[in-house]
Amino acid sequence: MLGFRFLKVQPNHYILQYSGGKVVREGAGLSFFYFAPTASLVLVPLESKDAHFIVNEVTADFQEVDIQGYVTFRVTNPRQLASLANFTLDGNTRKYVSDDPVKFQERIVNHVRVWIRGAVKALPLKELLLAADALTRQVRGNLQASSLIQSMGIEILDLAVLAIKPTPETARALEADIREQLLQRADEAVYVRRNAAVEQERSIKENELNTEIAVENKKRLVLEAQMDAERAVQEKRREMRELEIATQVGLEKNRKELVDQAAENTRTESDARAYGLTAMLKPLAGLNPSIVQSLASAGMAPGQLVAQAFRQLAESAEKIGQLNISPDLLRELMRQRKGGSADEPGDRE
Repeated sequence: MLGFRFLKVQPNHYILQYSGGKVVREGAGLSFFYFAPTASLVLVPLESKDAHFIVNEVTADFQEVDIQGYVTFRVTNPRQLASLANFTLDGNTRKYVSDDPVKFQERIVNHVRVWIRGAVKALPLKELLLAADALTRQVRGNLQASSLIQSMGIEILDLAVLAIKPTPETARALEADIREQLLQRADEAVYVRRNAAVEQERSIKENELNTEIAVENKKRLVLEAQMDAERAVQEKRREMRELEIATQVGLEKNRKELVDQAAENTRTESDARAYGLTAMLKPLAGLNPSIVQSLASAGMAPGQLVAQAFRQLAESAEKIGQLNISPDLLRELMRQRKGGSADEPGDRE
């Protein structure tokens, strides 16, 4: 209607209205009328957007990998971005007159590819497969500090590497290699377990042997203690025997001295008796034996006199022709013998 149009902008879009080469109106979420023949509208989206990417690169060991991820960004300076890319709207259709709104996202993705390529070429395949988090942090930091991103008035909110995939052939080779390594580790684990079992068994055997050695040592100590005790007992017994022998020797010496003294006393006594007899018989040495015999007969009993007479007769038996002894004489002698025997107890009293 006479060229006037009404425009209502969403709050997450920034609008710039140019007229005569100058900005006459700008802001987010504006609603206004404009004169279409002379107005130019530039609409810059402010919402955050995700740009997905797939990068096919070669690692440091010349292995191809596919890296998948996304980058999240938003426009922080729409006027600056509008000066670098064409975000102009068609006044009638309200559509962008160029494809710059799409290409600027590709520019960000290409910038991401550049940083990923530099990181991938510095790593071999095995390290790269394990370095997704490190790669994400490195590329995100490089993008956030990039002068190109800052000059476009864009803020990088996030970057994530979703997958790092080698070629199928390489993946199978890696799987085989990893499988062999796992099998080798399993064998090593079995070996370590067996070795640990053998070592444990050896320790048990050593402990048993050490225990037996300790027991034998204890037995030896006990036996030595018993032998020492037995030796001490034997020593005490020997000392006691020596003491007994010494005592017996002393007793025998004393007994010998006693016997010697008794013999000496007996010899002295015999000598004294012999001297007494000699002294007593010495006066009789010159006498006639018959006189001595007569003197000895003095005071004898009648029976003794008869016995002495019979002895004298027996000495002169060759001179006697016949000897008659009356029974009365024998009876008298027997009676005197019996009487003498009866008197003996009285005499002993």
